[in-house]
Amino acid sequence: MREVVLQIPTLETEQNVEIDVRINGRKQTMQYRVEIVDWDEGVVTNEQKIAVLRHVIKEHEKDWELIQIGAPVEKENIPIMFRKRMAAE
Repeated sequence: MREVVLQIPTLETEQNVEIDVRINGRKQTMQYRVEIVDWDEGVVTNEQKIAVLRHVIKEHEKDWELIQIGAPVEKENIPIMFRKRMAAE
């Protein structure tokens, strides 16, 4: 499926977004989830941060797929966006 980029408002940790789209006249609801990875006190090196990101992605619910790892925001927290898998996928 082709991607459409939309700017959405700043979200807090573990927010869900639903977007209704029409594809060839047929309505579909796309569901997205944004999670903010907040580093623990002991996580300081890039290798530790990468390990945390890998863990979050690997352990995420399997009916959600990784869409984007965002740029660091506030205190270097990292937003990660997942999209709910469509039933036909």
